[in-house]
Amino acid sequence: GLQNGGATVNGDVFQESNGPTDAYAAIAKADRLTQEPESIRKWREEQKKRLEELAGALGDPHLAVTLLQAREMPRAPQPEWNLRQNEQMEKNRANNRIADKAFYQQPDADVIGYVASEEAFLKESKEETPGSEWEKVAQLCDFNPKSSKQSKDVSRMRSVLISLKQTPLAR
Repeated sequence: GLQNGGATVNGDVFQESNGPTDAYAAIAKADRLTQEPESIRKWREEQKKRLEELAGALGDPHLAVTLLQAREMPRAPQPEWNLRQNEQMEKNRANNRIADKAFYQQPDADVIGYVASEEAFLKESKEETPGSEWEKVAQLCDFNPKSSKQSKDVSRMRSVLISLKQTPLAR
């Protein structure tokens, strides 16, 4: 229930309040939260002293102020770097496309273990040479006898395909 203007929760009495009673207490608390940590403030002071000593050693009292202003200024975006980066990316993309085309046009691309491009596949499928069907099937098959032990035993099928490649069926 309610006792003395407070709420009771699990036997504890809490004062009902929507924030600090003093209007300026919230501002003071926010200022403390946004204030720099002590270690960073000390570091800034040390840096300022070092810059002033450097400027004094060089004989230019205005140099320290200039260095401090340069340090405090936000970095401007670097359009030259962005342009060079974009140009380099475009060059890399073009080179990769050329390399891919050259690779897929190799005669042994399928033997190396890569799939030929769609264009090469369509070109080969349009060639109608009688008796070359089993050679095409043999190109798609893996005749490596050392396959993984987890797969099914396909040695019989492999031997049938090899024999059909060597001596095709007569029509």
